[in-house]
Amino acid sequence: MESDADRKTNNGPESNGKSASQVPHRCVVSFAPETQQMDHLKPEEHQRFETPTTIFSRPELAESFISKMESEKISSVYRGLLSDIDPSTSEISANSPRYRRRSSTFIDGIHDIRDDKTCSSLAPAQLYSTESGRLFHSGRIVIVLVGLPARGKTHISVSISRYLQWLGVKTRIFHLGDYRRATIGENKDVPDDYFFVNASAKSVILRQKILEKCRQDLYSWIDDENGQVAIYDAVNPHSSGRRLLAMEFAQRNVQTLFLESYVTDQKILAENARNVKINSPDFQGMDVDEAAQLYLKRIDMKIPHFETMTENELNYIKMINAGESIQYNNVSFGYLSYRIVFYLMNLHIKRRAIFFTREGTSGDEDLDKVDASLSEEGVEYSRKMTKALLTHREAERAAAIAQGENTVMRTLTVWTSTRKLSLETAIPLKEQGFTVRQRSQMSQLNPGVFGNLNEITICQKYPDEAAKHDADPYHHRYPRAESYHDLAVRLEPIILELEREENDLLIIAHESVLRVLYGYLMACDATYIPTLDFPRNRILEVIPASYQNEAKIIQIPDFTCHETPRTSKECSTSVPSISFESLPRTNAIESSSQNPTTHLEEHPLSLD
Repeated sequence: MESDADRKTNNGPESNGKSASQVPHRCVVSFAPETQQMDHLKPEEHQRFETPTTIFSRPELAESFISKMESEKISSVYRGLLSDIDPSTSEISANSPRYRRRSSTFIDGIHDIRDDKTCSSLAPAQLYSTESGRLFHSGRIVIVLVGLPARGKTHISVSISRYLQWLGVKTRIFHLGDYRRATIGENKDVPDDYFFVNASAKSVILRQKILEKCRQDLYSWIDDENGQVAIYDAVNPHSSGRRLLAMEFAQRNVQTLFLESYVTDQKILAENARNVKINSPDFQGMDVDEAAQLYLKRIDMKIPHFETMTENELNYIKMINAGESIQYNNVSFGYLSYRIVFYLMNLHIKRRAIFFTREGTSGDEDLDKVDASLSEEGVEYSRKMTKALLTHREAERAAAIAQGENTVMRTLTVWTSTRKLSLETAIPLKEQGFTVRQRSQMSQLNPGVFGNLNEITICQKYPDEAAKHDADPYHHRYPRAESYHDLAVRLEPIILELEREENDLLIIAHESVLRVLYGYLMACDATYIPTLDFPRNRILEVIPASYQNEAKIIQIPDFTCHETPRTSKECSTSVPSISFESLPRTNAIESSSQNPTTHLEEHPLSLD
């Protein structure tokens, strides 16, 4: 059987003398222009192109066909158009976008640049490693997004990347809009017809330059950096272009999985369009109505030219109305493809909020009890936490109404573990009619035989175990205990159920559980998860968004927790605790959301 390492091909693009370490970490990629592909073909080439089964069965024909496309059609287009446009356009050099490294764990790390010197070598839920870095005997896969603008493609691509990275699959997203902005600038000097099918010669050349650079970046990542799953986020509206993509990747021994987001629900379209015009850098500083008109114009221009996925010979998944139903065709090329399908069956893109709060405290006299009840302080905490949360939700709704949105209060669902502390913390919410569900998988990390010892005592009596734990707090197990890695694997069903939940969600659990679930939603490295701090005088809110998730703090007024500090700073070898001090905070009256460092773009055109 062919190994993962053997699947790496040697016919990749030239690296221009750059080593793998010099290849840009963040890039956005596109492929051969889809509108112009068919415009310049001869009639007999149209006929050949529409019989991809024959081409796939004879690799030499596919190779000669693609070579002819590149050498004759594209080169002749360049030569003809370059003579007719402004010389400044021909001098433009396409660039790869650079993402700023995040400064703390409250910023979603899904687009962060990985630093192997400071990051864990294993992902939070990674079960094993290989020499090539590729898992599940699945080789290399490119997931190609398909769909009109405002269909949630970016949200879907980011969600898939988040899940696969959590499992340890080396995944990278290539957002076409980011690549355009890196080359042209944000909302600067973009030709008026850049996003349209019948673009001018200047726009065509500009797009072609970006496309060539994108190919180099994509193949450099797959070939030189041992990438396993590349996600190409763009419209890809034409059947002919999709077939050509599949053939191009097949030549490099890369499997192609198309993923279409097909939406007919007008409510979903309106919500997605609203998020785009608010968050996209393309519309920053523009009047809201003007931005909406421009964006809708881009969409309307694409509708007559869009072709939904019907190619029986291609591997594709079609999500209808953001997860209402799913169709798939030929998705049978490995275990990883089935994991992706199963994940998509649990995914939706509706707006919601996820709140994290710790369970209340028990009394000192109950420390030796396996399942103690809340102390008086714990009962007070549960009441004030409930009041702060409900007041915050009302304030959020009032702010939305003030901005002209006809917003209905979303339903709130509460998840707890099966422990008394967690269940009793949710009693005030249950008394007000909210649904409370117990989740047995959300039990705290099993501390083993050291369960009744604080960290100071462990450091003093068992210095060897303390040193092992400080060296690798995520994977280390105390005797008869669980590690954070064990907990992350145990919580995978909860993660899938969390993705499926459409209501606002409050999770009341032990701090160890909150650390892992928050680490998933914010793409934290395994190194940082054990050190995340969740004080009891605040609630943490995470808002899943298209490009990256947002986080903010809700203060619980008039509550001071008197729990004994249990950080490892008191030990001889310390693991610094990471807190959320720099998060934007809200009190029970007003809310301030964190502005993401990079923004969402629903790409209006695969040619971008």
